[in-house]
Amino acid sequence: MELFIFIAVVVIFIYLNKDYNPNDFQNIQMDIQQELQGNLEDHEAGLLVALMAKVAKADGSVCELEAELLSHTFTDISRAFKDSDNIREQLKQIYKKEKESFTNTIEVSEKYYKLTKRDYKKRLKVLEYLLNLAFIDGEFAQSEQMIIEDIAGALQISNYDLTNMIEQFKTYYTQKANDTKINLEKAYSILEVDKTIDDKELKKQYRHLVKKYHPDIIAGQGADKSMIDQATRKLQDINEAYELIKKERNIK
Repeated sequence: MELFIFIAVVVIFIYLNKDYNPNDFQNIQMDIQQELQGNLEDHEAGLLVALMAKVAKADGSVCELEAELLSHTFTDISRAFKDSDNIREQLKQIYKKEKESFTNTIEVSEKYYKLTKRDYKKRLKVLEYLLNLAFIDGEFAQSEQMIIEDIAGALQISNYDLTNMIEQFKTYYTQKANDTKINLEKAYSILEVDKTIDDKELKKQYRHLVKKYHPDIIAGQGADKSMIDQATRKLQDINEAYELIKKERNIK
């Protein structure tokens, strides 16, 4: 198995799965552990991490999802080596160093190209992974696009493939944002409130509806089985709607 074949797995899963969770990628196994020869900064692994650093900091900050994905990627790469703990620490140091400057982006990319010049598909997968990193916060900043274009040029990725890949990601994340918006609108409707309601009043309304539709309370009012079942389904919708809004608003 190739050292970085896991990238394809990560890319495909993130791209197709709307409920992305970085923890899904922490147990990817490598068939063979290799012993590092030479300097890790000049190895394919170190160069890949350096490129990740450029993209992750291109917009000026690293979001929580980016940080988690990076962390698990460090772990997965290091597992391909003997003395994996030491390798992981070195990868972290490479990342820390390379995220501080963009002046050597082309140089790093060209080094990676020389190691993979006979494997265009691998370079495409690397670019796809870097685009995942850029898009994972739901936005694709101009600064991120510029870095991606620089890297793609140095990796000799065709303009057709680059443009097509970017458009696919834009389409996917636009649809994802629209789906979330629709779900949120439905959630507010279920709770019978407007989206401008503050957190305190939202919580108050949620408790009111729970009391109103709780099966035990409905049963105590002498309702028949069909009405109790209906209330149970309603309460489930209420709970799901409230959890969705809590997540969106980051309510603890």
